[in-house]
Amino acid sequence: MENKLLNITQDITKKLESFDFKNHTISTAGRIISCNDGVLTIEGLADVKNGELLYISGDHYALALNLEENAVGAILLTNNPSLSAGDIVYATGRIVGVPVGNMLLGRVINPLGEAIDGGAEIKSSRYRNIEAAAPPIFDRAKVATPLYTGIKAIDCMVPIGKGQRELIIGDRQTGKTALAIDTIINQRDKNVICVYVAIGQKASGIAKIVSALKEHDAMSYTVVVSSMANNPAPLQYIAPYTGTAIAEEFMYQGKDVLIVYDDLSKHAVAYRTISLLLRRPSGREAFPGDIFYIHSKLLERSAKLSESLGGGSLTALPIIETLAGDISAYIPTNVISITDGQIYLESELFHSGIRPAVNVGLSVSRVGGSAQCAAMRKVSGKIRLDLAHYREMLLFSQFGADLDKSTKAILNKGERLTESLKQEQYCPVSMADTVIEMEVMVNDLLSDMPTKEIKSFMDAFISHIHRRHNEIIKNINRTQTLSSEDEETIKGSLNRYKERYYHERIGTKA
Repeated sequence: MENKLLNITQDITKKLESFDFKNHTISTAGRIISCNDGVLTIEGLADVKNGELLYISGDHYALALNLEENAVGAILLTNNPSLSAGDIVYATGRIVGVPVGNMLLGRVINPLGEAIDGGAEIKSSRYRNIEAAAPPIFDRAKVATPLYTGIKAIDCMVPIGKGQRELIIGDRQTGKTALAIDTIINQRDKNVICVYVAIGQKASGIAKIVSALKEHDAMSYTVVVSSMANNPAPLQYIAPYTGTAIAEEFMYQGKDVLIVYDDLSKHAVAYRTISLLLRRPSGREAFPGDIFYIHSKLLERSAKLSESLGGGSLTALPIIETLAGDISAYIPTNVISITDGQIYLESELFHSGIRPAVNVGLSVSRVGGSAQCAAMRKVSGKIRLDLAHYREMLLFSQFGADLDKSTKAILNKGERLTESLKQEQYCPVSMADTVIEMEVMVNDLLSDMPTKEIKSFMDAFISHIHRRHNEIIKNINRTQTLSSEDEETIKGSLNRYKERYYHERIGTKA
């Protein structure tokens, strides 16, 4: 009997000595105490970190968010009503990661990096954590390169630079998403990669956006990260971080990237839902106290990198929805204070037919003229002042007072400027075309033309310039300036074309 025990002991000792501990990992395990509405309370995970990925048997994952003395609060990243108290949870020791790289271009994925467009499974050798530190100040360069939206009103008066964070804010149904999609479409052939993050949107709305991007050949350089309204709040919460991780991979490769968060209002609501379920103390409008922090750490990751790091850039266009135009609400004021300016879209302008409905008085770019080329800076200098003066005189004229000639002149010029800045959706205008049109409008060269004919005339005149004076377009694109010779050519061509235009119109009426 003693010999048998001795043999068994020796066998066990040999097996322990020959066991390769390096190729095996020991995971901390815990047990679910409660599971309600996708929020788990877990005991036994003593060494877990905040934001760590947790594995639950049955190929389910959760995200640790609350670290209490005797329990851990986590949010479930998958739909699984079958989870119950007593199920085992394992700590993975890693942060949530998503696949990154060129294979994502043209694809629609969920916040976990899984394809949801019916295409092939996404496989990548590169993964990136959705949480990452923002580039420090000494790794950043000055924001001085323009990123053209193709929207005349914005490129002229609210210029956006590569690496900037420009907020798009306005009430529901004022054209916020349309403006962002037009900006993505305008990046075609400009070597800018785009990431569109849909947060809490309807599936039909996302499908319509993807269809529009495909129709305008924009999906080839775009990644769509979709968290739909029927997805759990945790997936809506991590969606913008997933999109940023994908965009950062391209940025650190030295590429220019544009990311759209549509919209951070729904992201804030998703985080509020999670926080209330985790029984965190609530503050203003029931939002948790760290709501400012989660948006600031997200938007601070947008930057223009220094040349030593490749010179890439990440430009952010976060969208915020207001209620009845109240930009002083909690979330709007938070994001306004984080970003480098805002484009305010006004319901009254939108419903009066002025689209895009950009309110010049409340819209601002804190980068300013440094994000404009010399040509655009030259022609757009007076436009904002003229429009602001027009809006002021318009309010004054509503009192029914008698107007003198100078006031009437201001109102008439403002009407013509406003008409020329109107733009159809999915019709971005190039920088050179915008410069030529603004050169005409800022010098008031169409003062003798009825306001309702301005837009159709300018469209025809720009086409005429492309046909007969294409060298002006090439000069503007090449030198980024508008020379005095080109100015004279534009004015001379305009006068000749105006005569022909009136002649043709009279002939058509006859």
